[in-house]
Amino acid sequence: MDQGVFPAVRPRRLRSTPAMRRLVAETRIDPAQLVLPLFVRDDIVEPTPLQSMPGVVQHTFDSLKGAVAEAAEVGLGGVMLFGVPADSAKDASGSAATDPDGVLNAATRLVASEVGEALVVQTDLCLDEFTDHGHCGVLAADGSVDNDATLVRYRDMAVEQARAGSALLGLSGMMDGQVAAVRAALDADGFEHVAILAYAAKYASAFYGPFREAVGSTLRGDRKTYQLDPANGREGLREALLDVAEGADVVMVKPALSYLDLVAEVSAAVSVPTWAYQVSGEYAMIEAAAANGWIDRERAILESLTSIRRAGAEAVLTYWAVEVARTLKGL
Repeated sequence: MDQGVFPAVRPRRLRSTPAMRRLVAETRIDPAQLVLPLFVRDDIVEPTPLQSMPGVVQHTFDSLKGAVAEAAEVGLGGVMLFGVPADSAKDASGSAATDPDGVLNAATRLVASEVGEALVVQTDLCLDEFTDHGHCGVLAADGSVDNDATLVRYRDMAVEQARAGSALLGLSGMMDGQVAAVRAALDADGFEHVAILAYAAKYASAFYGPFREAVGSTLRGDRKTYQLDPANGREGLREALLDVAEGADVVMVKPALSYLDLVAEVSAAVSVPTWAYQVSGEYAMIEAAAANGWIDRERAILESLTSIRRAGAEAVLTYWAVEVARTLKGL
């Protein structure tokens, strides 16, 4: 037979065995690249499962201790804390967010004392969980979100979270100038060492639905005047560059899977780490499809995380962080 009919190049050689595939893998996931979001609520006596996010709960302070201890045990990079106050504690300005004894600040002190040496303790810096209207900022007289008045609240929140022991503040509100405002407040109060994670390209996404249950959202209306339009990629890159110029130590793209192009573009353009948040809707879709037997759950989880890493995210916030870490370690 004419030898010319056979392929001269055979890429399949590098896929021939599990050992070979492992050796030549271009993208890897390490537990230290994963951050676990955690919800803590102050008016419950036992962990409360979330219907829309199987396997995820709103924690009590006691169960939070166990969750962060497990996160440290499996070698995660960090935890991101979200506080869920009682409805009675919510008001128009989100005053519970700056209460030193409020749920998020109290939880931060607890976690920092328990695992602050082993994990990067991170806190969500946004008002939506704390306001009775559910928006990420304070409202003007016409009902719109007042950007600059909100920055004042963010500055106060930042200082309280830093005092509580947060090592990395997650600025998720998408207010113009929020990074510069928070950086100035932290530095003025002697918290130069506290880092800022800017949710730089955070989109007004349909994939946040289950998260609203997790934080007991009371949102009226939508967030389209401050979160990004899903149609706009260049705008997301612009936001990331602005945040870096204002002093962000890390930038985030959120959601992850529908915005892998943004993860790649931002990662290539900035000089600071780029992270991505695998959000509640992404989690819920895989869990629901797997529960119906339509996909292989474990493979889908690992494939989704690998794609986010492959796009350029150096760390990923994911609700599967502990489970994936155990799988990677063979536990």
